[in-house]
Amino acid sequence: MTDIAFVRSDIATAQPAPRNQSGVVAWLRKNLFASVSDTILTIIAVLFLLWIVPALYGFLIGRAVPPGGTVEQCRVENVGACWAYISSEIEFFIYGFYPMAEYWRPNIVFAMLALIGVPLLWPSAPFKVVNAVLFFVVFPIVSVILLSGGMFGLRYVPTEQWGGLLVTLIISVVGICLSLPLGILLALGRQSKLPIIKTLCICFIELIRAVPLITILFMASIMLPLFMPQGMTVDKLVRALVGVTLFASAYMAEVVRGGMQAIGRGQYEAAAALGLGYWQRMGFIILPQALKHVIPGIVGNFISLLKDTSLVYIVGMKDLLEAVKTKNDAIEWASPTQAVTGYIFAAAVFWVFCFSISRYSRYWERRLNTGHKR
Repeated sequence: MTDIAFVRSDIATAQPAPRNQSGVVAWLRKNLFASVSDTILTIIAVLFLLWIVPALYGFLIGRAVPPGGTVEQCRVENVGACWAYISSEIEFFIYGFYPMAEYWRPNIVFAMLALIGVPLLWPSAPFKVVNAVLFFVVFPIVSVILLSGGMFGLRYVPTEQWGGLLVTLIISVVGICLSLPLGILLALGRQSKLPIIKTLCICFIELIRAVPLITILFMASIMLPLFMPQGMTVDKLVRALVGVTLFASAYMAEVVRGGMQAIGRGQYEAAAALGLGYWQRMGFIILPQALKHVIPGIVGNFISLLKDTSLVYIVGMKDLLEAVKTKNDAIEWASPTQAVTGYIFAAAVFWVFCFSISRYSRYWERRLNTGHKR
């Protein structure tokens, strides 16, 4: 029998991939129905969504009273969210008891925070040094002058009248900006070879971490004035800022210390072999690597700090959540869904800020490749 060889003279036409290897069906099989357990979980999730989504849509949109509605509409039986209540009280939720005629001053502060803060967070933005000086030096001074007043012809507004989202953002921004450098110093002190510095840092970190934040704020509000000289007082907002910052810095110190311990001993020895001093070794070699490894932990502390601002009511400050609680008790908008709508609004605001911080941290993780994907 003679073997017949066949040599193709033209290139075969490309064929599409099998249906079970690409497209929507392949994605479903791979991600939702890859195994029996995945299939069961997918079915449960679909049933849950079919139950919860229509209910949420009906409450939040379908049966809801839109902005501009009346209180009578919000008192109808089986009514949804009363967004008319939110739109009516939105100024109180943002400014608290801040005088209405002076709203332009917090608005300028908000605008400055956006115009200076956003470029500072943008890696490719020019003039980083100038921007940093504006944010960390000029912006705090101008903000205090604008919000407090009492000079340059501005009406004095005590911090007792500040409230709502304004207080939440002030405590969050100040706490975030101060807790990170303070936490780094505490972490360095805890690993110091000087016994006094090491002991002081360990005692501070362990003491703060062993006490709830609400206890620290209570001590700052009730106990601190008892140790002050006669006739001397500390502003309530300052007490809250100090308490929140110290609390967050103790946890931040342990996060940073964990990152430093993840750095190989060879990095320390190589930096020392180059003749670098202690602060040069830490600033140029160790800390950049350590902070890169602990971005998720640092951002987690930032998010916790943002949510912990709801505890400053213990010192008499009305943050966003406390402002919502205050208006929920107002009888002029009393309705079956008044309180629920207020808390949904507060939760949505917190979620927007927390989610934005989380996504920004994910951006830096990808940029610095901290995920170590294989």
